[in-house]
Parts: sequence; structure tokens; C-alpha cells
Amino acid sequence: MNKMSKLGVSALCGSLAAISAANAGDLTATGGAALTWVSQEGAVTGNPIGMASAVGFNGTGELDNGWGVSLSIAIDDKSSYSNTNLTVTLPGMGDVKVSSGVSGTGIQRLDDVTPTVWEEADGAGISAGIDKITGTSGGTTIEVTPTEMMPAGVTARFAYSKDSDGGLANDKATTGVTGVLGSGWDATLELGSDILPLDGLTIYAGISQVEQYQNSASITGDKEEEVYGIKYAMGGFTFGYQITDEDTGETSTTGYENTSYSVTFNVNDDLSIGYNHTESDESGAGLSTAEATSFQAAYTMGGATVRIAEISVDNSGYSAGAGADVSGHVLSLGLAF
Repeated sequence: MNKMSKLGVSALCGSLAAISAANAGDLTATGGAALTWVSQEGAVTGNPIGMASAVGFNGTGELDNGWGVSLSIAIDDKSSYSNTNLTVTLPGMGDVKVSSGVSGTGIQRLDDVTPTVWEEADGAGISAGIDKITGTSGGTTIEVTPTEMMPAGVTARFAYSKDSDGGLANDKATTGVTGVLGSGWDATLELGSDILPLDGLTIYAGISQVEQYQNSASITGDKEEEVYGIKYAMGGFTFGYQITDEDTGETSTTGYENTSYSVTFNVNDDLSIGYNHTESDESGAGLSTAEATSFQAAYTMGGATVRIAEISVDNSGYSAGAGADVSGHVLSLGLAF
């Protein structure tokens, strides 16, 4: 993306002045937009034209004591903030991030990271209503990434939230208790080819445990989640496979087990094609396996990207009822500026 504007702003680190004076930093604004056309077979959907727009602000600075500071703010459609992250880089240790928003901290960043050329099978515009792992990400989260304490090829992250579904609070404010989730923690680990014996191989895993207030008959325990996955890149091909498991701690639905796999191929520097599949089993008698399968292609021309997805969904929302099987096409034009 090209820079829309670049402003010197010493105020970026002004709120940290009590810790150490900060040098002037830079604040860069970038933007993008996407147009989509969604078509479902045998269904009346109304107007199929959709549009997404996003503006992001990214600032960097450095304190006199050598700490690095970065701020990122994402503004989604309809001028609403979707992510705000403040990261402090500590020499000799790594990053400490305070995340406020749906930025994919902790185990949520691994909900489905099998390789794609556009989106995961359940995220390209026609959804199968699959429940995915979320960890502590529903509330403001503190995440530590001790990069400088890890050997090459190892990335570890530890996330903590005091109230995992407490929403977001402004300066000098708190959020009320909005749901049954309490404090929780996530831990993820990724091993890359620098430490593994096979070049192009990546192995990752994560666990999460979140307390739940057992103040009703519907809650019987805490919420626990796990994920395990592998990716392998060879030439223009990339393969991926992962499983996730969730114990909800609820009496009505005790858990979900999801399986995702995919393969992508870079035809050349501009054109990529891919196949993605995901399926989810919800515990309980008589429930159907929700599945989504997608064939996708993406072609890039400078700052424009044309993407198309052919999607098939079975048993949407874990239902075998009428209307639970859906198929269709999604066409997208993405513009970066």
C-alpha cells in the first residue's frame, strides 16, 4: 500500500512520558477497499453487491531507554474501530502487546491458518456457521512474545485477559461483566524450518483455558481449547492440515472438534489457485457435521487483486434441515492505496 500521509508525532509516546521521554515517531496512514458479488444457487439473496473499506494507522517511536513503541489502529466499515494495538519492544526480551479489538491474539490467530489464496473455506462469503476457537480475545488482552529469548525458528506467545468477554474500555475506565467468561490465558508455539529438519516445514500448536462463572445450571466447568497444525511449502505448492478441539463447559453443547486442510499453488508471481476444506462436529445426539469446501483463485495487477471462490456448504449451523446445504460463487475486487 502507498502512504496516504506521514506525520511526525511526538504525541505517539506521550502517554508513556512518566516512564521515559520519547523521541518523535512516525504515523503512517494506509487504506484499501473491496467490492464483492455473491451469488447463491437456488436462493433469493437480494442485492449481491457488497463493499468493504478499511483505513489503518501505524505509528512507531523509540524511548530514550531503548524501548521501541508501536501503535496500530484499524478503522473498519462505517467508521468503527476494529483493532487497536499498543506494542512495547523490550531489548533482550521481546514484545509486550496490549490488544483491544478483534486482532487475533492468543489462540484465536490459529482458528484456521491452513494456507489460502484468499480466505479460509468458511470465510469467503458463504458461511457454514462453524464454531471456532477464540481463547481470551473477546476482552482486552496482554500478549507477550519473547522473541529474543527463543532460539531461531521458535515463536512462543503468551496471552492473558482479566475478563475474556468483557468488551473494550476507554482510558481511565473499566468494563462491566457482560457474559459468563472470566480471566483466562492462551499459549501458542510455532516451530519453523530454522529448527526443524525439513526446509519449508512449519508445526504449530496452542492451548487456552478460560474461567467461567458457574452461576447457572447451563455452565458446568471452564472453557478449554486446543489446536494442532502443520504446513509444508515445496516449490509453488503449500499444504496444510490442522485440528482444533473445544470443551465449552456448557450442559447443552459440550464441545466442538474441527478439522481443516488445504493446498495452494502459485502458478506465477501474479496468479494463485487453492482448495480449502473445513468441517466441524458438534457434540450432541442427532447433530450433523457442518462442512465448507472452497476452490479459489487470485490474480494481482499492481494494487488491484481479483479473487473468485466457488463454495459448497453442507449442514450449515450443524443442521440437516431444509436450506442447510448451500452453494454459490463469490467474486471480489480488492484495491490498495
